[in-house]
Amino acid sequence: MRFLMLNWRDPFNPKSGGAERVTQAFLAALRERGHEVFWFANAYPGCGPCDRVDGIQVVRGGGIGSSISQAIRWYRQQPRFDLVIDQHHGIPWFAPWWCRTQCVAYIHEVLGPIWHSFYKWPTSSIGESQEVWTHRLYRKVPFWTPSESTRKALEAEGVRSVTVLPNGVDTRPIDTLEPKPLTQPLRLIVVCRLAPNKRVDHALAAVKALARRGSDVHLTIVGNGDIEADLHQQAQTPELQGRVRFAGRLPEEAKNAELRHAHLLLHSSVREGWGLNVIEANAMGTPAVVYPVGGLVDSTVDGETGVVTPAEAPEAMADAVLALANDPARYERLRRQAWERSKQFQWDKVLPRVSDWLESQAKAGLR
Repeated sequence: MRFLMLNWRDPFNPKSGGAERVTQAFLAALRERGHEVFWFANAYPGCGPCDRVDGIQVVRGGGIGSSISQAIRWYRQQPRFDLVIDQHHGIPWFAPWWCRTQCVAYIHEVLGPIWHSFYKWPTSSIGESQEVWTHRLYRKVPFWTPSESTRKALEAEGVRSVTVLPNGVDTRPIDTLEPKPLTQPLRLIVVCRLAPNKRVDHALAAVKALARRGSDVHLTIVGNGDIEADLHQQAQTPELQGRVRFAGRLPEEAKNAELRHAHLLLHSSVREGWGLNVIEANAMGTPAVVYPVGGLVDSTVDGETGVVTPAEAPEAMADAVLALANDPARYERLRRQAWERSKQFQWDKVLPRVSDWLESQAKAGLR
């Protein structure tokens, strides 16, 4: 069978992230089953028109405002596809109205408040309203998403059929959960793209709150992005000097070493589709303290594999960190359960289920 993924970014795009990593894994699994797999994405500066990765043919064309028309033009020159996967990132490809074959929508999160992290009013409100309108327009299209939080958000906006299929992680859980005593300084880590919606400044504020309470604490920030310079400036305050290290974007092995060394992962995002880095941290024997937002309440089981704070506030995050630091037995229980649960999200357990579902959707179009 022939499958087509529509996504604004491809794995080679400098701004690609977790969504592209899991997308690549799902498509590669289809390719391994003998299917033809294509990925159409926006062009970006310095890219070529085509690439190939894991047997997937990557095709690029257009940019914001023009890539949909470029995709349609390219599509009409191709043999028939059995399934088109319309991946939404705020704005969809509207493929059900031009692909003339079976189509599913793939969405990681309903952006909602994330619009306000990137755009000022009225653009933010227009974007948020457009997203609600789009989901109502797509209400009869089958949706695929990685979390129950996103399923509930979609159903609240009128979508009728949502299938939850979890993401997998590339990170292999460590073989043995070695001791990690809560010695000073308490080692905290943030791993994410440095973008406004990730609210890394809240993690900095939580460290500041802990320092004010007399805690010896250190924060490592792994990743890069548009707000990196602003975060560097915020870290220069007297209370944070010497407590924050910017490691930049690291190769997987180095990133995993940082996660393994840390006592706790902090995640203060506005909203996530799943929270991939939470499971990566868990695989390294590191539990997370996260905000009570969509995606993060799915990747972290509160009180079992980590802590979901009662409020989206740095003080609440500082309270949770301090409570764990003062309760080594609870911390050890959380990290062990987080490590065990991370084994459920290995690709060999996730991919067969997702591939079966995608094949069933393609066959539904043939029927």
